[in-house]
Amino acid sequence: MFMGEYHHNIDNKNRLIIPAKFRDELGDEFIITRGIENCVYAYSKESWQKIVSQLEMLPFTKKDARNFVRFFLSGATMAEFDKQGRINITSPLITYANILKECVIIGVGNRLEIWSNEKWNEFFNNNKDQLSDIAENLFTENLNL
Repeated sequence: MFMGEYHHNIDNKNRLIIPAKFRDELGDEFIITRGIENCVYAYSKESWQKIVSQLEMLPFTKKDARNFVRFFLSGATMAEFDKQGRINITSPLITYANILKECVIIGVGNRLEIWSNEKWNEFFNNNKDQLSDIAENLFTENLNL
């Protein structure tokens, strides 16, 4: 399971160091794609296959399903690490996530999320005071957090 928060810079060739603790879990080859909140998602092949299986079950007759699948899969690409533990992020993903230099890499269960530092700080600051309300709305039973 991916968890934690790490800060790294992307270089001028769109390469980003992924923390060592995440590399084994991602595997030699993995998938990166557009995330939902203007970030980049990274999935192991195994997790990716589960996501794709769920997407294939969506009714293609529904416009929202077609649009989501287009959005999500068209940005996807296979990635691998170089000898320094870096990945190369494609230009469309860099543009989509507005990544300029400073990045935040967070572990979120079955995936990594790669955010521009600015977007992450904006997201975090806009949501941190609402965490208890969010938890109350999501969980009907006491989770003993």
